[in-house]
Amino acid sequence: MAILQTDICIIGAGPGGATAAIQLAKLGYGCLLVDKAVFPRDKICGDALSGKVVETLRKLDGGVLQRLHGDVPQVGSWGVNFVAPNGKVLRVPFKRQIDTQAMPPGYISKRMDFDHFLLQEALKYPQVQWLGNTAIEQFERVGEGYRLSSKDGNTVINARLVLAADGAQSQFARQIGGINMERAHYCAGIRAYYTGVQGRDAQNFIELHFIKDLLPGYFWIFPLPNGAANVGLGMRSDFVAKKKLNLSAMLPQLIASHPILKERFQQATLEGPIKGFGLPLGSKKRRISGDHYLLLGDAASLIDPFTGEGIGNAMVSGVLAAQQAAQCLDANRFDAAHMLHYDKAVYNKLWSELSLSRRMQQLVQVPWLFNLVVNKALRNKTLQETISCMFEDLDMRARLKKPSFYVNLLID
Repeated sequence: MAILQTDICIIGAGPGGATAAIQLAKLGYGCLLVDKAVFPRDKICGDALSGKVVETLRKLDGGVLQRLHGDVPQVGSWGVNFVAPNGKVLRVPFKRQIDTQAMPPGYISKRMDFDHFLLQEALKYPQVQWLGNTAIEQFERVGEGYRLSSKDGNTVINARLVLAADGAQSQFARQIGGINMERAHYCAGIRAYYTGVQGRDAQNFIELHFIKDLLPGYFWIFPLPNGAANVGLGMRSDFVAKKKLNLSAMLPQLIASHPILKERFQQATLEGPIKGFGLPLGSKKRRISGDHYLLLGDAASLIDPFTGEGIGNAMVSGVLAAQQAAQCLDANRFDAAHMLHYDKAVYNKLWSELSLSRRMQQLVQVPWLFNLVVNKALRNKTLQETISCMFEDLDMRARLKKPSFYVNLLID
C-alpha cells in the first residue's frame, strides 16, 4: 500500500483541477493531482470553450492559449444563433466586430482533447505531482487535514487541504460538503456526435434551438473539426420528472420529426452512442468550502443555468481556489471560517452572471415573450447590437431582467 503526504491534494484533473494546479505552481506551491481516469478520456459535455475559458487561459499563460489554437483539434467560434420557438433565427456575434484573421473569441473542442491538453500543461510544472487511474472514494477527517483512500485500498493520501474538483457526481461534495441533487437546480443533458449535418455556419456559430416541447431547455448543434458536430439537448430535471420524459429517446425523435432539423440531418450519421449526463446548476448559492477543503467547478454546482456552460466557471474557481490555498498555507489556517474567503471570492466573481442566467432561464419558459424579443431584434439593428453587447457587458445583460425592457419592446 502506498502512503503519500502532501499539503494540497486536488481530486479531479478536469479543467477546474488542472487550472488550480497550474495557478498553484505559478504561485510557487506544489500539489498532488489525482484522477480516477487515464487521460485522454471522454467527458460528456457540449464541448464549447467560452470567452471566459479563453480569458482565463490568457491570464494563466498567453502561451497556453497559443498552443491551444495551434495544437489542439478545435474550431474557432464567433457567435451564437438563437432559434426561437417560432423558428426565427437571431444571429448574435460574440463581439460586435468580427475579425476572422484574429484569434477567435471562443472555441469548440472535444473534451477528450481539451482536458488532456490542459492536464499536460499542468504537468509541465515540476511542482505538480500526478496520480492517474486512482479513484478516491473514502474521506476521513484527521487532525492535520484529511486521509483520502482509493477505492481499491492500495493508495492512502494524507493532505492538509483538499481541493475537490471531481465533477457533477463528486462524492466528496456529497459526503463532506453536504451538497445534494435538487431537481429545480439540476439539468439533465444528452449528447451525441454526428457527421454530415447540413447547414453549418460559415463562422462556426453555435446553435441553440428553443423548441417549445423542450422549454425551459434547448436543443444544440455545436460544430467540430472535420465536419463533425456535438448535438444534444438539455432540460431542467424537475421538468423532466414532471413530464416523465426520456431525453435519450427524444433526441432522435426530434431529429426525425422537427421540420427544420430533419432536413439538416437527412444525410447525417450518428457516430457512437448517445450519452447522458447531469449538470448541477449555479442557480442558488451554496456553501462551497469547509474545514480543510474547497469545492471547485461542477462539484461546487457552478454551471450556468441558462447556457449550461461549466468549463469557464470551473477554471475561474480553480484560479480562486489556488489563491485561497496559498493564503491558507501562508497563514497556516485551514478552518472553515477562514475558507469563507473563497466562497465570497467565487460568488463575487460569478454570482451576477449566474443570477442573471437564472432569470433568463425563467424567461424562456414563456414562448411568446421569447418570440417577441427575437422578432423585434430581427427588425431592429440597434437591438441586435444591444443583445450582442450583452455577451461582453454584464451591466447591459442585466437589462434583460428589467420589466421596462419588455415594455419598450411591446410599445415599439
